[in-house]
Amino acid sequence: QGRGRKPTGQDRKLMPLSPLRDLARLLTRGGLPLGLCGGGRSAWPPQIFGGGGGPRPLATFGKESSTTAEGAVNMARPRAEADEIKVAVGVVGPGLVGKALLEQFRVQLPVLRARRGLDIKICALANSKRMLLSDSGIELSDWKDRFEGSSEASDLVGIKDHLLSCSMPIPVIIDCTASDYVSDYYQQWMESGVHVITPNKKVNSGPLERYNAVKKLQEEKHVHYFYEATVGAGLPVIATIKHLMDTGDHIKSVEGIFSGTLSYIFNNFKSGTKFSDIVKTAKENGFTEPDPRDDLSGTDVARKVTTLARESGVGLELSDIPVESLVPKELESCSSSEEFMQKLPEFDDQMTKLQEEAAAAGEVLRYVGSVDVATGKGTVSLKRYPESHPFAQLNGTDNII
Repeated sequence: QGRGRKPTGQDRKLMPLSPLRDLARLLTRGGLPLGLCGGGRSAWPPQIFGGGGGPRPLATFGKESSTTAEGAVNMARPRAEADEIKVAVGVVGPGLVGKALLEQFRVQLPVLRARRGLDIKICALANSKRMLLSDSGIELSDWKDRFEGSSEASDLVGIKDHLLSCSMPIPVIIDCTASDYVSDYYQQWMESGVHVITPNKKVNSGPLERYNAVKKLQEEKHVHYFYEATVGAGLPVIATIKHLMDTGDHIKSVEGIFSGTLSYIFNNFKSGTKFSDIVKTAKENGFTEPDPRDDLSGTDVARKVTTLARESGVGLELSDIPVESLVPKELESCSSSEEFMQKLPEFDDQMTKLQEEAAAAGEVLRYVGSVDVATGKGTVSLKRYPESHPFAQLNGTDNII
């Protein structure tokens, strides 16, 4: 069992921590990932449960020794080595997540170089319109002005070529977008020897053929593809499942609350409250997408379930996952989010009935994604759980698996 929280509001600054952890895993010696060598285990201790006695949590996760980039790469290299690890990084998508990541880099890169011998340079920035390239590294104190002043058109092949031309042996592209277009370039990047780190869910939940091709490239080209941030709001879920399977364990099932937005909504949906009011509050607090239907449809949870199924050895397509949408059919065709929010109160009685029925039985409603490895099936649905169940103990935007 692990908990994570959807990073919103004042937590925005922590959003890119998982991509930073993935970068740390890439910067290793001897092929051992961070957390399985030396003091890395004590800094990030997964406690794996085993044995019989009925259903048990998959794993629990302790707190990080630090929520900074330094903490994330604390054991990326032995201190005794005098040589520096040189890394050329390209960031695609300097939007909300990308900006937060670049700010973490700005603060921590000098520290990492002094204390850990990690010479990380941001050598490329790109969005859908423009890009900014540098052989020696972009100055992060004023990257926004430099980037906005660049007249060079965006070229995702050009970024790859530029990183390979830099005098640094480790080229890495961090894709901070949610774009299917950008993720189509992963194979080309990896075939050229560029490592990829991303919170983008599109490859892992997109066509199975493309997913398998990317995973195959990891082995054939000896490049890394890290995507811990795609599931679990920062929990080390992907790495834990991989480590369990690599060491001989068999995953029987995976179940969890994977949407911070829907976690918040149902954590607060209790007797005396209205469903539409909670959705409105969530939207006002920045917990939802600009159009709450993107959250209430369950599609995002389905993408995460597809990813977890594949990581657990079940080759599902996104279309194989039955999804219980919380968007009333009558409101699916609303022309705007404003129209949707205006009409949503008309359907409060339906949700109130479900909540009251659950409460009368001593249960709560939770929006859950699950994978049954034995049957090879995944589901996304609204379920009822006893008030004593771990899923009923969450607060705010917590995730749990």
